[in-house]
Amino acid sequence: MLIGELARRAGTTERLLRYYERVGLLTAQRRHNGYREYDAGAVERVRQIRELLAAGLPTREIRRIIDCAHPDGRLDACPGVLDTLRARLTELDARAAELTAARAALRQAITTTESQRERA
Repeated sequence: MLIGELARRAGTTERLLRYYERVGLLTAQRRHNGYREYDAGAVERVRQIRELLAAGLPTREIRRIIDCAHPDGRLDACPGVLDTLRARLTELDARAAELTAARAALRQAITTTESQRERA
């Protein structure tokens, strides 16, 4: 299928598909006229890429583990997969803690500001 058809079937844009190809997540054959042609599995591949992106993995990490993905979303325990997933979870946990602290500080600032306004 051509890039436009893949974009339509995968629910994404041609531009994004070109990006996935440029960073090594997706491959296409080239027709004699230079048009990209994708195999039938490309729709599933794009879905897997998008799921891994939604899980917070950057494209460089997805490139390392995408070949371990199954159509149902499972990942084989290929070398490095668990380490990659655990490392990303640790990063996300740290960010969540930072956001929680920032949220508490913001709430405190709002409370303090409201208290000052009420006294004025």
